[in-house]
Amino acid sequence: MIEEDTVFTLRLAQDARDLRAAQRLRYCVFVEELGADGPMVDHAARLERDRFDDIFDHLLLIDTRRDPAGLEDVVGVYRLLPSDRLGQGGRFYSEDEYDLTALRDSGRKLLELGRSCVHPDHRGGTAMFHLWNALADYVLERGIEILFGVASFHGTDIAGLTPSLAYLHHHHLAPPGLRVRAREPGFQRMDLLPPEALDRKAAMAATPALIKAYLRLGGFVGEGAFIDRAFNTTDVCLVMDTGRMSARHRDYYTRGRG
Repeated sequence: MIEEDTVFTLRLAQDARDLRAAQRLRYCVFVEELGADGPMVDHAARLERDRFDDIFDHLLLIDTRRDPAGLEDVVGVYRLLPSDRLGQGGRFYSEDEYDLTALRDSGRKLLELGRSCVHPDHRGGTAMFHLWNALADYVLERGIEILFGVASFHGTDIAGLTPSLAYLHHHHLAPPGLRVRAREPGFQRMDLLPPEALDRKAAMAATPALIKAYLRLGGFVGEGAFIDRAFNTTDVCLVMDTGRMSARHRDYYTRGRG
């Protein structure tokens, strides 16, 4: 049996083929699996695309056993945009959903994260760990101070999501200096239950693994969720200040890196 850790390589997308492979995986996960759609989605070619792809870095997790000719070798992706790449008048992807004034006014170096997904065959293994380690290297090399990006609950049934959203609001709301806010008309209040009515275990069990991972690293959520009907998701904006990390959390980013 081949050990999973020995078949992976990681790199930033280098060319148009790499980008198409990332878009193919995104199509498989976001469109075919989760029911998303969008104006630039190419159903014939099975590519999930948008207008931001060309300015982002695309971190790829590659299974070397798969044939690259069929665009099926990329089994994990992360889309990354450092703030110094925006240029005059440039916008982050998240600004379609959230007012990022608090982050922009901080004067600190930002990194937007998004479109993170892993092929179903590699979930529950080490794939996400490899992506996070590579992300940590990217953050350290570029001196990133604040990471942020939208993460999603599947579906738009707020009644079913109420306990999780309320728990995030009451226990993980960003401090004022980092508190981005969901925009209208997609704004959805999250404080739909009082703290005393919440069952922490049940609320967290219904929270996606990626969101919980950010919270374990000391992340916060912004004010309000955003209902994205085209993508069939309810989004929260996660914000992580590397300067506020506890020593334990900071070790995740620095261990084994000199």
